[in-house]
Amino acid sequence: MRPPHALLPALGALLLSLAGAAPACSGELPGSEGRTDLSAKDKARVEAVTKPTADFSKEEQYEAMSGGAATSTAAVNADSFSHFSENLTFQQEEGFKLGNALFRKVWVSSPSSTQASDGLGPLFNSRACQNCHLKDGRGHPPEPGDNTSTTFLRLARPPADEAEQARLDKLDVLNFPDPVYGGQFQDFAVPGLAAEGRMQVEYTEEAVALRGGETVSLRKPRYFVTDLAYGDLDPATTLSPRMTPPMIGLGLIEAVHEADILALADPDDADGNGISGKAALVRDKTGKLLLGRFGWKGQNPTVRQQSAEAFMNDIGISTPDTPASHGDCTPAQVACLAMPVGVQKRLGDTEAPDPVLDLVTFYAENLAVPARRKASFAETLAGKKVFYEIGCIACHNPKFVTRRDARDKAQSFQLIWPYSDFLLHDMGDGLADGQQVGLADGREWRTPPLWGIGLTETVSGHTYFLHDGRARNLTEAILWHGGEAEAAQNRFADLEKADRDALLSFLETL
Repeated sequence: MRPPHALLPALGALLLSLAGAAPACSGELPGSEGRTDLSAKDKARVEAVTKPTADFSKEEQYEAMSGGAATSTAAVNADSFSHFSENLTFQQEEGFKLGNALFRKVWVSSPSSTQASDGLGPLFNSRACQNCHLKDGRGHPPEPGDNTSTTFLRLARPPADEAEQARLDKLDVLNFPDPVYGGQFQDFAVPGLAAEGRMQVEYTEEAVALRGGETVSLRKPRYFVTDLAYGDLDPATTLSPRMTPPMIGLGLIEAVHEADILALADPDDADGNGISGKAALVRDKTGKLLLGRFGWKGQNPTVRQQSAEAFMNDIGISTPDTPASHGDCTPAQVACLAMPVGVQKRLGDTEAPDPVLDLVTFYAENLAVPARRKASFAETLAGKKVFYEIGCIACHNPKFVTRRDARDKAQSFQLIWPYSDFLLHDMGDGLADGQQVGLADGREWRTPPLWGIGLTETVSGHTYFLHDGRARNLTEAILWHGGEAEAAQNRFADLEKADRDALLSFLETL
């Protein structure tokens, strides 16, 4: 592991140069100056407690409390991802419950007698946040005859000229939408308007051999669209399927100090371990350069921005942060732009005026991570050792201590165990979508956190994993890892069956 702060100034300058920023902006990136929120004594404590363990004879102190003091210790059941952080105040609990009600709110098309619920669409993927994030858990891929909306297609094309390339280099945009269908493919529409079309997927099977003679079949998807209502897609437009991720621990992720994430980045693989994770740099609505840490390609820096963009793209609802009341409608979609919107001037200038976005953001920030199960069991510890030994922690960094100056005290100075470095990694041709999103190229994805992964079936009723749900279980998910993770994947495939089973048992406890 690299020393946590020694490389930060040089790394910050390097990342800014990758983003096309001028040298004068070298101090623009938060975290490049190290952890200024800690005293020297606290810094030493944090470095000691977050150092990867070498002792697998027992569980680490506080290891079962994945979300620190915010961890939910409620009984395990289908609602395990829907509890609030246990260290909230009584007043904050009230805000969480109000946010939950808005998260479940079903929006309707305009005009409607409900008024405060007006504004759906005109084009949309879902009518409520909860419909995509079922029980605040993981979505699922489309299946034959399935009409649900927990997987959608992101649309993007490369820059068409030097001017567009310059905007991309400066991170003024993450990519460019399809000129007709926009940045997201919407398969639903309000009455009187045609939906953009239908998303389709076909699978082929590929066999992978494991040590001991076992064979695993991986299903490789091919996504395409049919019944296009507004003409053809641009020939350069790429389709990237995105399955909705679990909602737990988002506020804690935002409270991880930028310096600690940057310290794990190694874009040129200076240490020669084959892992070259890089930070996702994005701009917020004010143009400020921030560290991207949410979304499959790290395209959003905050829970609030992630929530606002979901309101606009997924439901077609405008907020103070995304005031486009026609959602993702493009100038080419004249009929869409002619549809009525749900802005009620007596309530505000957008369809979801303040404090709607505030409350939904607070709810999303405080969905608690469940406590670990069986963290001290011998088989769990054996699997944890394998997880470390085959190199999984090179990307799935086990733990962080959140910043002391976090905006919310519930997330301040907590030892958390997300098992992610929140960096972008090349995952190989097998998982490539060919779509650039900011600094993430068509082969790169942000490392998803693993906390809660063992409760996927309990909460979501399935075990589909990866960005498009192609993996039907954890074994398949691991075997799809390529690129920087190929060496770890090969070591997994070459394990004795007992060691593979132990590793899977460990993951099931997270």
